[in-house]
Amino acid sequence: MPNYDFRCLKCRKRFERFIAYADYETTQVACPHCGATEVKRIIGRVRVARHSMQHLAQIADPDNLDQLENNPQALGRTMREMQSELGEDMGGEFNEVVDRLEKGQSPDEIDQAFPDVGVENSADSTPEAS
Repeated sequence: MPNYDFRCLKCRKRFERFIAYADYETTQVACPHCGATEVKRIIGRVRVARHSMQHLAQIADPDNLDQLENNPQALGRTMREMQSELGEDMGGEFNEVVDRLEKGQSPDEIDQAFPDVGVENSADSTPEAS
């Protein structure tokens, strides 16, 4: 629901007021401190979102990835952030690996626990003999 920030032009105090979108144009706003109706709406800071692909490129920058080599928690957070930017569920194995990284387990330990993760079925991936 929309809360709007105002400054009273008489007493100079700031205040917030809830106004439904439908009523914004017709609502008379008065200062709760002095009762004056000479008020000015204050527009707060605006957050600008970056394009997802641009953000993914920044995350995947080799300089940023080098810092993750010895920090499993940061690697897990980065992997989760990349998944979020892609907007896709990467599956149970991915989530399990990321959970383990975020808990501080090393990639080598995870490889030992999941030796088949990322390995394609050998029967499907070998070319047929001719």
